[in-house]
Amino acid sequence: MSDILWADGARQRAFQQWLGEQAGPHRLEPSSVRPASADASFRRYFRVDGREGGSFIIMDAPPGHEDCRPFVQVAALLRDGGLNAPEVLARDEAQGFLLLSDLGSRTFLAELQAQDFSSRDGLKVVDGLYHSALESLIQLQRIEATSVPAYDRALLRRELDLFPEWYVHRHRGVTLDDTQRQLLEDAFELIIKVCEVQPTVLVHRDFHSRNLMVTGGAPGVLDFQDAVRGPVTYDLASLLRDAYIEWDEAIQIDWAARYWERARKAGLPVGDDFGTFWRDFEWMGLQRHLKVLGIFARLNHRDGKDGYLKDLPLVWRYAHHVASRYSVLRPLSRLLEHIENVEVKFGYTF
Repeated sequence: MSDILWADGARQRAFQQWLGEQAGPHRLEPSSVRPASADASFRRYFRVDGREGGSFIIMDAPPGHEDCRPFVQVAALLRDGGLNAPEVLARDEAQGFLLLSDLGSRTFLAELQAQDFSSRDGLKVVDGLYHSALESLIQLQRIEATSVPAYDRALLRRELDLFPEWYVHRHRGVTLDDTQRQLLEDAFELIIKVCEVQPTVLVHRDFHSRNLMVTGGAPGVLDFQDAVRGPVTYDLASLLRDAYIEWDEAIQIDWAARYWERARKAGLPVGDDFGTFWRDFEWMGLQRHLKVLGIFARLNHRDGKDGYLKDLPLVWRYAHHVASRYSVLRPLSRLLEHIENVEVKFGYTF
């Protein structure tokens, strides 16, 4: 436990007491506790060994910053729906401590980065991972979503507002004039209108390679506590236009078409025209990527987490790619270039 740093002595004592209370019923070895991972919030995760083998995960979610109740709720929802999500074995929601089953330490991202993309075997592994992820996504989207919040216009807009506040002004140091602010306002309105009319399903909201685990079976699904009822294309955009790994668009389209065919057979509301579905996918991805630019900048400037800065260029390219493709979004693409102080040649538009 000496590897774990505590800024608050009272929090450390509360954790140690709670862990001691769980050690007997769950056959834990408290002395084996060590860091497992952290995420882009105030949550931390520790791993602890069991006395009879195996390991468990402990979530530390300080109640002044985090509410672990949505995690508990959505974990049950996913597990009841057949997803490979962690089981909540013990919980103290008031103090923000959860004991969870351990889905391992090998993320999809780590497995993908270990592959040789020039080899047939490497590509086979990659395709297999995405096939399993898409199957899990369809399974997730078939779960009834009435018990989670709606991904409504207000939430879509709050997320988009992170872009001018944290990325444009705070990170890039750019002050928009009245004309540019209106341009951005018009673009946001266009994006929201396309996204808010999409059919809705259960949305994980961070369904990507860092939150999917290689388990030897169905993918382990993590970081689902912010699940909502929202646009059917959202999680697919998170997965195929991942902030942490990039695929050629031809590969994205192939995987998206496979998903769309399987989703239609499963009765999900993806429509009968793949071209329309792909348009919706792109616009939904644009909303997400503008939000992510703001979030990653905020993590650096507000929270002191600079590890996401290296991912900003890829996220910017995703956003610019879509804004450049659709003629009504061309003013947004030029604004993105202005903010970045670059001039980009663009191809066809719709």
